[in-house]
Amino acid sequence: MLIDHRTYTCRPGTLKRQLELYHNYGWAAQTRHLGMPIAFLTTETGDVNSYVHIWMYEDAADRARRRAAMQADLEWISYLERSAEAGYLERQENKLMLPAGFAPEPRRAK
Repeated sequence: MLIDHRTYTCRPGTLKRQLELYHNYGWAAQTRHLGMPIAFLTTETGDVNSYVHIWMYEDAADRARRRAAMQADLEWISYLERSAEAGYLERQENKLMLPAGFAPEPRRAK
C-alpha cells in the first residue's frame, strides 16, 4: 500500500474559493480516477490557509496508472486550467508514505 499525502496552501482569504472551485470542477474527475480519498481536510489551527487530501494506492504502479488516466481526462484538464487562472494556490507539498508494519492499515472512505 502507498499513501499520497498532499498539502495545498492558498493565498490568504482564498481557501473557501479554492475549495468551491475544486468541488465544482475537480472533485468528480479526480474521484472518478482515484476513488474516494482516505481524508480531505481543512486546517483548524496552524496554517489556516491550507488543506490536505490523502489518497491510497496499491503501489507506485497503481498510483502512476490512475494519475495518468486522470491527467488525460478533459474534465480534470479543464479544472487545472480554471485553478491556474484563479491563482488561489501558492504551494503544494506531496509525501508518498508507507504504513508502519504494526499499525492498522488505513481504509478508503465509502
